[in-house]
Amino acid sequence: MKLSQFQFILPKDRVAKEPTRWRDEARMLVLNRKTGEIEHKIFKDIIVFPARLYGKKEKTGADIMVFLLRELNREQRLWDVIVDPARKIRIGNKLYFGETGSLVAEVIDNTTSRGRTLRFLFDGPYEEFKETLFQMGETPVPHWVKDTVTPEDAVNYQTIFAAHEGAVQAPAAGLHFSRELFNRMILKDIDKTFITVHMGTGHFKKVDVEDLSKHRMDSEQMIITPESADIINKAKKSGHKI
Repeated sequence: MKLSQFQFILPKDRVAKEPTRWRDEARMLVLNRKTGEIEHKIFKDIIVFPARLYGKKEKTGADIMVFLLRELNREQRLWDVIVDPARKIRIGNKLYFGETGSLVAEVIDNTTSRGRTLRFLFDGPYEEFKETLFQMGETPVPHWVKDTVTPEDAVNYQTIFAAHEGAVQAPAAGLHFSRELFNRMILKDIDKTFITVHMGTGHFKKVDVEDLSKHRMDSEQMIITPESADIINKAKKSGHKI
């Protein structure tokens, strides 16, 4: 295999200098292994969860948007959400969803500048509540290389799950996970565990030999705890895709 076989033109105007506002909105090509069909989607479409709700604020009727992040308490119908416009949503406000306002939620806490805790006022069975919530929601489809490093890059080129210092390069695919997306995956009851991979210089080191078999690959440090290894091995034995 020769290096020249991989030559291609990449126009500079097709290389994004800055990330998108929301890191999980990068383009994603999806290939159906069975049919060969190719689809163009965005990264957050790796799961389908109708996380966005549109409703009205009590009394004023002002339009509001609620982005569901995670369920806090099943029995009490408590949810961690993001609201917009946040300045209009205060503790004690009631929010009405659906054409007839049949689904009602009360703001019971502020979590961040835009974050709130909502209690949905729904007396029926949990399964019925969840079905109603998701029927009213919609899947949120929102409307690398630079010369100068900016302070924002410390965040833009860091994964949300980074924990141990040691990497010298950002793991590109992992950058697309946002906290909101990860919280939505948790709602899907995913089996999760974390390992540490310290990305090395090989990720930006130039390949300068024509014969690729002579290219020297740099080693990288990987740390897998016994607990993580156990979870991964159990998942493999049960037939889950890793």
